[in-house]
Amino acid sequence: MEFTTEPFDLEEAPAHALAAREVIETAALDAVDVGPFGNTAEGGAERVLVAVDALLRRSLEAGATRISLQVNVLGDEGGHGDGGGHGDGGGLSDGGGEGDR
Repeated sequence: MEFTTEPFDLEEAPAHALAAREVIETAALDAVDVGPFGNTAEGGAERVLVAVDALLRRSLEAGATRISLQVNVLGDEGGHGDGGGHGDGGGLSDGGGEGDR
C-alpha cells in the first residue's frame, strides 16, 4: 500500500502525519518506508486491511483533510492471488501513483 495525508506542512510534520506514521510503524506489516511525501508498506491482506482502517480513522481524527491511498494485490510466487483476500497470503504492496478516496 502507498498513502499520503494532507494538508502538507513543510515546517514540521502535522499531527495527522504523525498519527499515520505511528499506525503504520506499529502495525504488523513488512517493508515499511515512511517519507516526507509518501509512505509505503507491505503485508498480508488481513494485516493491511486492519492497518488501513486504523490509518484512516486516526489520520482523520488528527485533522487530515485528504488521504490518498493505493492498495495493490500481489499474487503468490506461482502467479495466483490469495483467492479472495482472506488471511495473510497474497500480500498487498506499494505500487506507484496515488488514488483519491
